[in-house]
Amino acid sequence: MNYDLIILGSGSAGLTASIYASRYKIKHLVIGKLLGGTATEAFKVENWPGTPGIAGTELLKKFQEHAQNLGAEIIVSEVVKIEKQNGGFKVTCRDGKNYLAKTLILALGTSRRKLDVPGEAEFLGKGVSYCATCDGPLYKDKIVGVVGGGNSAVTSAIMLSKYASQVYLFVREATMIAEPAWQEQAKKNPKIKILSETNIKEILGKDKVLSANIDKPVDDKTNLKLNGLFVEIGAVPAGALCRGLGVQLDEKGFIKIANNGVTNITGVFAAGDVTSGSGGFAQIITACAEGAVASYSVFKFLKGLNG
Repeated sequence: MNYDLIILGSGSAGLTASIYASRYKIKHLVIGKLLGGTATEAFKVENWPGTPGIAGTELLKKFQEHAQNLGAEIIVSEVVKIEKQNGGFKVTCRDGKNYLAKTLILALGTSRRKLDVPGEAEFLGKGVSYCATCDGPLYKDKIVGVVGGGNSAVTSAIMLSKYASQVYLFVREATMIAEPAWQEQAKKNPKIKILSETNIKEILGKDKVLSANIDKPVDDKTNLKLNGLFVEIGAVPAGALCRGLGVQLDEKGFIKIANNGVTNITGVFAAGDVTSGSGGFAQIITACAEGAVASYSVFKFLKGLNG
């Protein structure tokens, strides 16, 4: 089937783009591997205007329902190839199905950054996790660690403290970069022990994680007992699919966009965490703003109103 627009990504940016595309009466399709995107992993979103203290899964469910109530067609699938074809674009999914469109909005988001230490890959799903919201309840009365010093790491530590008996927060730098309000909560939490300038060197275990070697002693020990380790050290843009199109990326791999969501390729727009927009301030609210702007730009492009 041919569409005026295909939105690649079903997170905050993609779903918002869909909502606006529906209001502009643009025939479109949303394709996303993870419905709701990585925002669904947020334990609690406290900075969404008008709805403080809402779980990421709940907030993005509302986004999805809003988009579908306006008529959005959403497919949960993984896109494996994007090609230019006959003045438009062909999108191929892993199931072999192809979809054609006049325009694209790339709202592909990001993927989790890895520690790249021995044992990380081996124990993935066996104690190593990148989603505290998903796996936290499995660690009731256990000892867990969280790596990172940003908002996602600190909020994950706070959430995990509701289940675990002890939470180690491994901050690789001298100080945390999380919002002060989150830092204050973590510092006051008796279950959370903050270990600054401490790095994981190796993750150890048998059938599951049992401990980790660290580069700075804790109680004179460099091997720390752990039942689980949550890695929250940021993300990398999921822009690999864009290279075949010739979409221009910055030095970090983010899609370069103008302030109206336009890329260097005619008919291709981008929004959300995968872009260089919003000054690198990767938040749900900025992703939504970019998604809305991108849809408006698509509308003008299709109507020949650019320039």
